[in-house]
Amino acid sequence: MKNTSQNIIVTTAISVCLSTFAALAQPNPQPQPQAGPPLDWQANPPLHVRPMASTSPVGYVPSQIRHAYGLDQFTNGGAGQVIAIVDAYGSPTIQNNLNVFCTQFGLPKTTIQIIAPNGKHMKTDAGWALETSLDVEWAHALAPNAKIILSEASSASIGNLVSAIDAAVKAGATIVTMSWGGSEFSTETSYESHFTKSGVSFFASSGDNGSGTMWPAASPSVTGVGGTSLYLDSLGNLTSPETAWSGSGGGLSAYFARPAYQNGWQGNGTRAIPDVALVANPNTGVTVYDSTAYSGQTGWFQVGGTSASCPMWGAIVALSDQQRVSAKKSTLFGG
Repeated sequence: MKNTSQNIIVTTAISVCLSTFAALAQPNPQPQPQAGPPLDWQANPPLHVRPMASTSPVGYVPSQIRHAYGLDQFTNGGAGQVIAIVDAYGSPTIQNNLNVFCTQFGLPKTTIQIIAPNGKHMKTDAGWALETSLDVEWAHALAPNAKIILSEASSASIGNLVSAIDAAVKAGATIVTMSWGGSEFSTETSYESHFTKSGVSFFASSGDNGSGTMWPAASPSVTGVGGTSLYLDSLGNLTSPETAWSGSGGGLSAYFARPAYQNGWQGNGTRAIPDVALVANPNTGVTVYDSTAYSGQTGWFQVGGTSASCPMWGAIVALSDQQRVSAKKSTLFGG
């Protein structure tokens, strides 16, 4: 399986360069960061949806995305890895949505472990419900044998979301994906301890406003995930080169210095965002099933934005981590 890992590294490295260089070419980051403490800070999911639902899948399906990025070469499906999805409010129909998605695409069914560290939330938010369906379905689509934890914050406030992140790690997550963000703020460096957990990888959407940075993607302890445009045929073969999506958020952090891992990659003294990228252009979006009404509709939606690329990157790392574990066991036992 050595060549598989190399293929994925080469493919995803292209996405990294495309998205990062596009972001750095933008003018000064917008919107302007707000001052701390962020008492009224609210996260938003960078979600783009085709407004009309369909009775059948619309947009790219799992087999196309797996083939496009070489993930169909993996056979383990991320077994033994634990992907946590952190979202506000969650979705009251998420298990049913995932079941329908799995049946449609012949994926193994799994039971989501749902935790609510802030207590039961009292409202359903249609946008966050669709975001939750996107995150869970596509993390499972690319890493179908990984365990999924859904950590539901009772609101989109920073305090509740951070509590949901901590609870996900406590529940055993090895990968945490956060398909949301908000304006950077002056005290964001004080939250770093939530992302420096041994053996846990954190991912966050870089945003969909083109030029501009968001927290927590701005954290140097988090992998900021940008977006690309990906044009495929029905089998998942490229019909034109993958390119940076102009809507992908990015730029230079207002508060974090350039981390050591960006030395030699960019010459600014501050952290550049994003770090990696994957399909996110809503015109080349993925299919999502949601039975919680969004704009009064239920069914299949075509969804894009860095909300989509974030959980998929989490799944890719789950595949890679499982492969590394398997290789280590093979070496230890003479395989």
